[in-house]
Amino acid sequence: MDSIPLSTLFITLIILLIASAYFSGSETGLLSANRYRMRFLSEKGHKGAQKAEKLLKKTDILLSLILICNNLVNISASAIATIIGMRLYGDIGVAIATGVLTFVMLIFSEIFPKTIAAIYPERVAFVSSHLLTILLKLFSPIVFVMNLIIRSLMKIVGVKNEVKGNSLSTEELRAIVNQSGKFIPSAHQEMLLSILDLEKVTVDDIMVPRNDIGGIDIEDDWKSIMRQLNHAAHSKVVLYKESMDENVLGILRVREAFRLMLDKNEFTKETLIRAVDEAYFIPEGTPLNAQLLNFRSRKERIGLVVDEYGDIKGLVTLEDILEEIVGEFTTSTAPSINEEVTPQSDGSMIIEGSANIRDLNKLFDWHLDTEDARTFNGLILEHLEEIPDEGTECEIDGLKITILEVADNMVKQAKVEKLPPANEQN
Repeated sequence: MDSIPLSTLFITLIILLIASAYFSGSETGLLSANRYRMRFLSEKGHKGAQKAEKLLKKTDILLSLILICNNLVNISASAIATIIGMRLYGDIGVAIATGVLTFVMLIFSEIFPKTIAAIYPERVAFVSSHLLTILLKLFSPIVFVMNLIIRSLMKIVGVKNEVKGNSLSTEELRAIVNQSGKFIPSAHQEMLLSILDLEKVTVDDIMVPRNDIGGIDIEDDWKSIMRQLNHAAHSKVVLYKESMDENVLGILRVREAFRLMLDKNEFTKETLIRAVDEAYFIPEGTPLNAQLLNFRSRKERIGLVVDEYGDIKGLVTLEDILEEIVGEFTTSTAPSINEEVTPQSDGSMIIEGSANIRDLNKLFDWHLDTEDARTFNGLILEHLEEIPDEGTECEIDGLKITILEVADNMVKQAKVEKLPPANEQN
């Protein structure tokens, strides 16, 4: 070593420091890179992304390789720095070399390259993957032995060698969509979030209640049937005999009934029965994401929701589920939540009893319970445990509710006022 010129030692030391910076930056870049963008670029044929993805499939081997190389470089740099220090300052040069090298390596071989790699992880990862792939082949025997020792130690201390996959949970996907900013328009963000919410919403939450289902009893007199067809609010109605719960004949398309009207000789109760489509029944509690797939697989667009006893609870259409994703269609005949809420000048609001609780929660950021009731009327009746008289007042989740109209054993309208927090009331 004494015969090697100082200039050569300094050049070697600088090369080793650069190599140390390379390995430090490569580690941070590869581990910080976006795995999903990397996979996308890899599928597009990006060579750096392909090699980086291959290296990251075995993270333990990659880390072993980087740490082995980095430690070899750092130890070599420390030895050369010691020689330089002794040549320049004698025995005290060892201490000087140690202090200076520690500072230089900390700044230029650790903090600086890792900061750059954290800011530009993909650039660093894709570039460094080319050399790391070559080094992995050269050091594969050493890496294999090191991994064998590490796995043995992990087994002794009871740590399982399991690497978590790259799959994302629903909440993680939600966070990604919320943070997408300008890359995804706000309207598209809302639709994506609505799709993620489908598994939390059941058919019970969006179905048309039993009382609002358009139905025709085939046992009614002919004039009554004709009148109901002419005034049908929906394009399809339920055709039943005597009881909708016990004897549903099927779903009648009103347009088909009008077509049959053109031929008066064939327009009879029997032809109406033959013209119906078979009824499709949906168990209550079915999540919307599952029902959407069921509609697609069965080529259905409408279904009757039934409870465990087979009694009909409501009706759900494909359009109802799609509205949960994209918002209400302008062609819908059902009143929107904005039509069921009337703001008042004093800050209160008049709410229809038929208003959906989930829609109210979304509109006003309330937290009304949706477990036992679906409509605002149901929530009030569940709370009071009786059918109230007009003028009755109650308090539910910080809301003062005054009953304005009661008819047909239902709360038709109620006035709602937001109460101040308890500490402000005092």
